[in-house]
Amino acid sequence: MGLGKSVEDIVRDATEALKSCGIDSPQHDSMVLLAFAASFGLSVSVNDIRTAMILGSSFESAFTRWNGSDELSLPQQAGDALDLFAKLLQRRIRREPLQYIVGHARFRFLDVLVGTGVFIPRQETELVVQAALDWLQRQKIGRPVIVDLCSGSGAIAVSVATEVPHARVYAVEQSERTIEWTRKNIQKNQARIDEIGSSLELIEGDATSVQTLQSLDGYSDVIICNPPYIPEREIPAQPEVRDWEPQQALYGGSPDGLRFPKRIIDRAATLLKVGGVLVMEHDILQGAALRNYALAQGYRNAQTEQDLTHRDRFLIASRQSQANTSQK
Repeated sequence: MGLGKSVEDIVRDATEALKSCGIDSPQHDSMVLLAFAASFGLSVSVNDIRTAMILGSSFESAFTRWNGSDELSLPQQAGDALDLFAKLLQRRIRREPLQYIVGHARFRFLDVLVGTGVFIPRQETELVVQAALDWLQRQKIGRPVIVDLCSGSGAIAVSVATEVPHARVYAVEQSERTIEWTRKNIQKNQARIDEIGSSLELIEGDATSVQTLQSLDGYSDVIICNPPYIPEREIPAQPEVRDWEPQQALYGGSPDGLRFPKRIIDRAATLLKVGGVLVMEHDILQGAALRNYALAQGYRNAQTEQDLTHRDRFLIASRQSQANTSQK
């Protein structure tokens, strides 16, 4: 790629390369990768790339403008940026997730650090968090105890701990590889957590075990969970999911994918205080089964809520009576 080549041509060629290998958002991904490659201690955005395309700028002239100077080393730096962009593009062509390549993903008000070994937070899970926060607001609980089971990147736990003042939040994650990402995201947002008087404790353990957080049994106001739930018989078609994201964060442990979500319902029933609520994401075909299972385990008002595409996406259920703690 030559420095004199226009930004528009660079993006167009990259877009064609990504489109040819089946990527759904080739132009967007191309612009994100180019902005990332051009950010040598700067903050080059997709909007900057788009503006350079509209102006018909060469990459060298755009790079000089982004730096705000005419240093003699800029052509070399611009060349290095294009070399890096070519390498990043090859990674995306191999269907490595865009979020892994750039090292972060947006989730609610957070910029979540992600990489190999951690599940990438999704937009639909933002609705799960919002449902829990709406419930807390209605209940007017002053210092709520909130547990994020299967925390992964920590996106749910950190969101709650940075948005709900004076909350006691616990994040449970078992995978040694994943928990490093959970820890990084907690540390990144610790100042904000402290600022609003909340706390966030990371627990390494099995989210379904009665031994994990046993001291909170009967004391938790809200359990939020995005568990593994993909049916084992339904392998994801997207290579980014199937080949890159951790298997233990995807599959629900049975052909119908219900084994692990049911175990979360069991564990949440003992953690919750009477009247406390479980908010749990699930597959679009699992709503009725999990709603009925929750009712059988002593929950009440079990409801299935939908995502932005009007598909069944998560369970909301309140604990009513002493839990049946038998593991399924």
